[in-house]
Amino acid sequence: MTTTDDTEMILSADSLVKHFPITKGAIRRKTVGTVNAVNGINIGVRPGETLGLVGESGCGKSTAGRTLLKLIEPTSGTVRFDGRDITKLSRREMVPLRRQLQMIFQDPFSSLNPRHTVGAIISAPYQVQKIDPPGGVKAAVQETMERVGLNPEHYNRYPNEFSGGQRQRIGIARAVTLRPKVVVCDEPVSALDVSIQAQVINLLQDLQDEFGIAYVFVAHDLSVVRQMSHRVAVMYLGSIVEVTDRDTLYSQPLHPYTHALMSAVPVPDPRIEATRERIVLQGDLPSPIDLPSGCVFHTRCFRAQERCRVETPPLADYAPGHQVACFYPVTEGLGHDLIVGPDSGAVDLPTPEVQPPSEVIADMESAGSARPKGADYAGDKDYEERDY
Repeated sequence: MTTTDDTEMILSADSLVKHFPITKGAIRRKTVGTVNAVNGINIGVRPGETLGLVGESGCGKSTAGRTLLKLIEPTSGTVRFDGRDITKLSRREMVPLRRQLQMIFQDPFSSLNPRHTVGAIISAPYQVQKIDPPGGVKAAVQETMERVGLNPEHYNRYPNEFSGGQRQRIGIARAVTLRPKVVVCDEPVSALDVSIQAQVINLLQDLQDEFGIAYVFVAHDLSVVRQMSHRVAVMYLGSIVEVTDRDTLYSQPLHPYTHALMSAVPVPDPRIEATRERIVLQGDLPSPIDLPSGCVFHTRCFRAQERCRVETPPLADYAPGHQVACFYPVTEGLGHDLIVGPDSGAVDLPTPEVQPPSEVIADMESAGSARPKGADYAGDKDYEERDY
């Protein structure tokens, strides 16, 4: 199995596993099963880089992100930060490292304490780390608020007084106030409307350029991931199935699951959209409690062979910088067609003639607003009572 090169990664995981036990019984607890949330993934992010982590809902993306930061203790495997093995560190030993490892949570409503003011929320990292910034904590917090697009005068307001986009900015301010090296973004824009999404994405990119922050960007929106990421890892049922740079993944994907994801991305051009091939996966997502044998994707894969049902494909190098876990990767050049559609079959539509506004008004007046010629609606009771 290909492992992550820790010499160039600021945060990395090797063979990372996280399983949640299923228990029953009120007095004598008995383990009756296991939820296989993360299954031996190898992943890493470089300084100043954004690594996108994509996949279906329930595939283990958020669990992987939290386990990387040791907000959830891993079942097995190794997590390294800045060359140091932090897997076995206790919560107390992790406290000094929290200054460099932060997280932006998915829900901007439940991730903020409603009883604390914005100033108290953003200043919490200073109190935990016992840092007294020059000019005082309040001045530093207000500077951070202004940097993320919040009014510094709202220092004493409570979270319920802000919109969803503003609350997410509060969460971002709390995460970046100590200038961390790594921030895990757990779907930070999924709960926001499109216009606010663009503002938050631009803010994250500006902060990365200014402070050199490395992001692990967890999302299921492939368009957002393409905008944010330098490299992308595709996750399915707790396993990484493909890792490569952004441009390669979106133009030449290799794993069948990646092709299926790409085919679901809509194209704004209706002529191209009408000619695209959509890959519809058959069957439901298998349960993480009872994983399929062999390749976890073989139950829904359109290229599955007998070997896939027996053997588990390793995440191996297919090309420089391109890793894929598949015995039969898609190499027939379907990627371009799936994303932007084929050139053949497109019909050139005639360009409509555009009239100047003055001519349009003149035509409407001459047409009499489409009334029958000679018709007089004055005094028509039914016509006068209609609500136009």
